[in-house]
This record gives sequence, structure tokens and C-alpha cells, in this order.
Amino acid sequence: MKRALIVSYSVVAYAAFLAVVLWAIAFLADLHIVTAVDRGPRDPWLRAVVIDLALLGAFALHHSVMARDSAKRLITRVVPPATERSTYVLVADALLALVLWQWRPIAGSVWHVSAQPWRDILWAGYGLGWLTAVASTFMVDHFDLVGLRQAASRPGDYEPPTFKVRWLYARVRHPLMLGLLIAFWITPDMTAGHLLFALAATGYIAIGVQLEERDLRRELRQRYLDYASQVPAIVPRLDRRRPDASHLLAHLLVQQHADDLHRAAERAQMERIG
Repeated sequence: MKRALIVSYSVVAYAAFLAVVLWAIAFLADLHIVTAVDRGPRDPWLRAVVIDLALLGAFALHHSVMARDSAKRLITRVVPPATERSTYVLVADALLALVLWQWRPIAGSVWHVSAQPWRDILWAGYGLGWLTAVASTFMVDHFDLVGLRQAASRPGDYEPPTFKVRWLYARVRHPLMLGLLIAFWITPDMTAGHLLFALAATGYIAIGVQLEERDLRRELRQRYLDYASQVPAIVPRLDRRRPDASHLLAHLLVQQHADDLHRAAERAQMERIG
């Protein structure tokens, strides 16, 4: 019964994730489904800037703090370990929904492209950004990222996905962030409010990437240093050469073997204790 509740909780968090992502796509495209980046309650520009930055700051603070291992350990003192990732996703859903719901538009045109085919090309670029961001989650482990695999695993069986270099990750270390940056900046109608959103989100991504890189270097050590020396962080490799993955593969195999031995030793120890 408890496991069924955990899985149900994770499914609800995932459904909320899908809903808020679709809302965000419509929001930045200025489709007035609920609210949009240039449509909504109006405030004096200074108050609007303060409110918008506070909303984005709360969302960024959650991502920066709750993604750290120390925060994860604290979360699992409150919720079952199997729901740790789903809880992270659900809180992120709620905070992003708050940003989209309470966003204050700011008037003023930075650029406006009406000529064809350039307007359609820019919209295509916007769609490509979101497609890149979503696709990149499936190039690692989409269902682990959103907490479903963690929730569905039996107690003691869950293992995080191993480090792999494939698809876009062979060209750029953070394709998810690349896709989001494209989506934030490519638009035929850039207003002052949209510009504020893009600038603030870009600043958060710059900080978030640094924090994530620090964690990856500490966790993966030389494997990630080798990877980072060959693959750029955000701007993708434009030539046709793929990074030389021979020594990366050797490190991965050695580490995987060590991890297998460590898990086997832990299981043997648990069996002796049992």
C-alpha cells in the first residue's frame, strides 16, 4: 500500500511537471492561455521589476539549494527516500507555476520582427530550443530525472543512472541549458518584460551550471575532467569530429566495475547482518 502511494505521488508530480512545462512554452510564446509574458496584471515598471525578480529568485534559489546532496539528505528526513526526487520536482512545479501566474508584464519593445520568412524562422528557432531541452532529458534518463524511476524501484534497489557520453552530450555538456537559452532569447517580439525574464534566467543558468559542474567534478573526478576537457559546456561543437572517448570509456568501465564490487560487498554485508 505504501509503495502504491509513493508511485501515485510521483505520477502526480510528473503530471504537474508536464502541465507547467506546457504552460511555460505558451507563456513565453505570449499565448494568452492563462497568463503570458506580455499579458497580465499591470504594475508600475519598478514594482513590476521587483516582483518579477523576486519570483524568479525564489525559483532559482530552490533549484540551487534543493539540488545539493546536503539538501537531499534533509528532505529524506521528512519524506520517504523514494519520493525525494518527486518532491523536488513537485516543489519546482509549484514555484514555476507561481512565476507564470504572478508575472508582471513590462511594456516597451526591444525588437519586433514582422517580415516573412524571418518571423516564422524565429518561431521555429523558439520551438527548436524547447525540443532540444526536452530531448536532452531522454538522452540521460528522463524518468529518473522526474522521479518516476526512483519511486517505482523496490527499497534498496534504486541506483542513479551512470555517467554516459552520448547524443548531444558528445557535443555539449549541458544541452538542456542550451535548449532553454535558445527558447528564452529567440522570439520575433522581444519586450522589456521578456528581456528581463531572459536576462534573469540566463544569470541563473550561469550560476546553476557552475554549481552542477562543481558537484560533477567532486563525484566523477577524473572522468568528468577528461570529459570537460573535450566537450564545451554550452556552445556546442560545430565540427564533425566527435570527442575521443577511448580513455573516457576506460574510466567508465573501471568505475563501473568498482561500483559493482562495492554494491556486491554491501549486499554481502547486509546478508551477514541479516
